[in-house]
Amino acid sequence: MALGTGLRLLEALATPHGLDRYLELLHPMLTVHDIRGQVTAVHRTTSDTVTLSIRPTHRWRGFSAGQFVRVSVDIDGVRRTRCYSPATSEHRDGFDLTVKAHDGGLVSGWLHANARPGLVVHLSQAEGAFTLGARRPERLLLISGGSGITPVLSMLRTLAEEDHRGEVVFLHYARRQSDVPHLFALRALAERTVGVRLVLAYTDADTDAGDLRGFCTEEHLRAAAPWFADAPAYLCGPPGLMSSVREIYTRLGAAGRLRTEEFAPAPVSAGLADATGEAAGEAKGTVTFARSGRSAPNSGRTLLEQAEAAGLTPEHGCRMGICFSCTSVKTAGCVRDARSGEVSAEEDEEIQLCVRVPVGDVTIDI
Repeated sequence: MALGTGLRLLEALATPHGLDRYLELLHPMLTVHDIRGQVTAVHRTTSDTVTLSIRPTHRWRGFSAGQFVRVSVDIDGVRRTRCYSPATSEHRDGFDLTVKAHDGGLVSGWLHANARPGLVVHLSQAEGAFTLGARRPERLLLISGGSGITPVLSMLRTLAEEDHRGEVVFLHYARRQSDVPHLFALRALAERTVGVRLVLAYTDADTDAGDLRGFCTEEHLRAAAPWFADAPAYLCGPPGLMSSVREIYTRLGAAGRLRTEEFAPAPVSAGLADATGEAAGEAKGTVTFARSGRSAPNSGRTLLEQAEAAGLTPEHGCRMGICFSCTSVKTAGCVRDARSGEVSAEEDEEIQLCVRVPVGDVTIDI
């Protein structure tokens, strides 16, 4: 009780900056409230990815395999936040993040170029429902593509550390062998773990390597796991892979067995009809940011992108509709969900800026 009273007194004395702001002057990992992580090792296993081993502060509560963490770094004086999934077992102290440097990716590119041991990043607690659940399945298919490998790799490593005796197939898609993160670790894990089978599919027409060739088909799934339609499956990857696998499971009446996690921003479709029958690509109207007193012609992009183009810096995280960090109130106007095409014209509605596109005039309370 005395300790709590003392901390509250220190917080009051530290107003308006907060106690952690002063503690970080002594050491960046010394915090009372904030969650931070220090990079203890950096590995670059492919030309465009970097893996960071992170030791979090004492307030970190751990994670369940498949969840994501919001990671913030300061770039040119501006704090930027993105979501990444740990790639390690949930039973380990600390965790690894594998980050792919995407074209135009501000944070991923900065981490790929600048991450060094000793770097301190800001963290959130782990979030997300893309998890195995307490009861582990006897048979399991894990499907990934590109940097979507991380959450399902965490699942595989967790099961291995639990001495899981069921059958697990890990099916990963990449352009070629050199693009597979954690390749040697995956092969070693499959060789030493009973019941685990690694299947690598390469989409580059010029490669002769891999267990499967080309993009995902029903034949691929049957070759990898003949029982796939009768067992749980977890999928994370680029939009093309996600769409193909969903279509296969839906066609076979097995959609209920497939759980998915997006890692790429939802594309803004130009072919969906809005509430007035106009094409989505025909951007009209004005977007007004009421609290900031700014407005701009509707460009047809997401509201997060339009806010940033107007010089605003709304809070955000994943930029793909997962973390809800960018939720704001739409006080007037009509918006479309860039993922589903669903249109909403309700007033005073909470929306996610990163996956909503304005249809005509829209007013947002930022």
